[in-house]
Amino acid sequence: MTQDTATDTRAEAATEPKAETRSFQAEVSRLLDIVAHSLYSEKEIFLRELISNASDACDRLRYAALTEPSLAEGDAGYRVVLTPVKSSRTLTVSDNGIGMSHDELIENLGTIARSGTAAFVDQLTGDARSDMSLIGQFGVGFYSAFMVADKVEVLSRKAGESEGWRWTSDGKGSFTIEPAANVPRGARITLHMREGDDEYLEPHRLRQIVKRYSDHIALPIVLADGNKEETINSASALWTRPRAEITPEQYTEFYHHVGHSFDEPWLTLHAKAEGVLEYSFLLFVPSSKPFDLFDPDRKPRLKLYVRRVFITDEGTELVPPYLRFVKGIVDSEDLPLNISREMLQSNPMVARIRQQLTRRVLSELGKKASEAPEEYAKFWDNFGAVLKEGLYEDREQRDTLLPLVRLRSTTREGLISLDDYVAAMRPGQEAIYTITGDNLELLKKSPQIEGFRAHGVEVLLLTDPIDEFWVSTVGTYKEKPFKSATRGGVDLDKIAPADDKEKPPKPEPPAKLASLIAIFKLALGETVKDVRSSERLTDSAVCLVADEGDLDMHLERLLKQHRQLDTSAKRILELNPQHPLIARLAASVGESGASEQLSEFAWLLLDQARIVEGEQLPDPPAFARRLASLLERGLPAAA
Repeated sequence: MTQDTATDTRAEAATEPKAETRSFQAEVSRLLDIVAHSLYSEKEIFLRELISNASDACDRLRYAALTEPSLAEGDAGYRVVLTPVKSSRTLTVSDNGIGMSHDELIENLGTIARSGTAAFVDQLTGDARSDMSLIGQFGVGFYSAFMVADKVEVLSRKAGESEGWRWTSDGKGSFTIEPAANVPRGARITLHMREGDDEYLEPHRLRQIVKRYSDHIALPIVLADGNKEETINSASALWTRPRAEITPEQYTEFYHHVGHSFDEPWLTLHAKAEGVLEYSFLLFVPSSKPFDLFDPDRKPRLKLYVRRVFITDEGTELVPPYLRFVKGIVDSEDLPLNISREMLQSNPMVARIRQQLTRRVLSELGKKASEAPEEYAKFWDNFGAVLKEGLYEDREQRDTLLPLVRLRSTTREGLISLDDYVAAMRPGQEAIYTITGDNLELLKKSPQIEGFRAHGVEVLLLTDPIDEFWVSTVGTYKEKPFKSATRGGVDLDKIAPADDKEKPPKPEPPAKLASLIAIFKLALGETVKDVRSSERLTDSAVCLVADEGDLDMHLERLLKQHRQLDTSAKRILELNPQHPLIARLAASVGESGASEQLSEFAWLLLDQARIVEGEQLPDPPAFARRLASLLERGLPAAA
């Protein structure tokens, strides 16, 4: 070899791409550990997940090729091929879909680039069965391959690119990616089976699994057994078949496929719309809450097809964001095949489909609410907070949504409707009373609702952030205004008592209460808007309330947390004239040295009201100092 030749060889070696080994994202490593050591009884679902991913890859290429036909040149017969090889103990799942580039292999198989991933991983307990359910909600189906394989190899070439790549991992913390020659378009996933899992190399077992889980896939699933190839699924779109021909099990498996979920569908809607607009839909409401339900993007994930050709799975245009928990497909006969995702947003036919689908889903929810209230209560616990977003956003559907609302209250166990509330209103009661907060149990103990409870007046307990917005937006229900129990100006004396007995006479307030209030006002100054005697308190000494026209206190805290508000409205401090502490403080007015001590009590009681309300004290050291001084001196002596 000449010196020049040796130099050229070294230069080639230096520029030739080499294999690179990377660590999995921490969350992926934890998921893989759980999956690999799972005792999950139905390991066979790994095949369902891989076939589902392969089907999606073919759908995406079919859509991309509408505008760029060259992407599918030479191999437009989309299919998924299963190749078991007993001699090498491998099972290969291949497709001729869109494929993955170098960066996509790293992103899709090495990381979980989704909002809230860390929070999701924090929910994992280490218990195999419960964690598998969570993993199913998160939609990480590819990693299920490691339930049956101790090594997974992926060969892939993206459509339109010339370079192929090999991704390899044993699922124990890292993966290797390197260039690969002569890779066909699409993806070829080879599973090196674990000891004891050879059943998944048997052709009859693969047929059985495909028939059970993937018969509905709308492209051929081919079993390559030696030199023989056999299509082992029906390869017809499930939503195009008559409902009478579809079993509940087939619906469930299609839901697992289209929703990438492991739970059972709570509600299934399958119909064909005919007339001016012609389209089919197969929609599902899950029985468990998807992990990303409160993702800030709030994107529905319905799949849109046009004449059985996949268009998009970002179904923002097909249902409003408050129905984002609905999964499934919509297949239009009228939309153009080459419609772009941008054009969908302004297409009048899509707007009409959205309107009709929304009405249909809400109508079916209404039927469930009236015919199966216990089942509906489970749905509401999962998705009520999301559905209530529609009360704030969708004026057109508001009258349909309001009867679907279920809420908790101070006087009854379980969930009640707004109709239930209105029917139970006391004579003389003119408003629907609400209180908002973060914790149901703390709301039940709130001092602001003591008087309501004593008068037998029901208060709705609202704990979802959206409650602050839809209540004020809706304003009234059946001509009854919504009113916060934490606002001033509530006159409970006009409402008849719950036992229909004559109201007992009001006890006389302490003789020097007015003077005590004056001292408190002088001590607190501009810190509060007012100090007044309370009609709502029965057990607590004090509470804070918002003045009429001011922001509700919980809403103000919420806006501050999200940095949408910088200022705070001054609140009203209400004193319970019948509380022993207030009575003793009032009795001490006029005694020597009492005025200064009462000023300290004013601040202590204000801070106490803030603590009960869940607010942060503006000056904790001062509160601690006053409390220590009080404990040292003791209460003022009664006159």
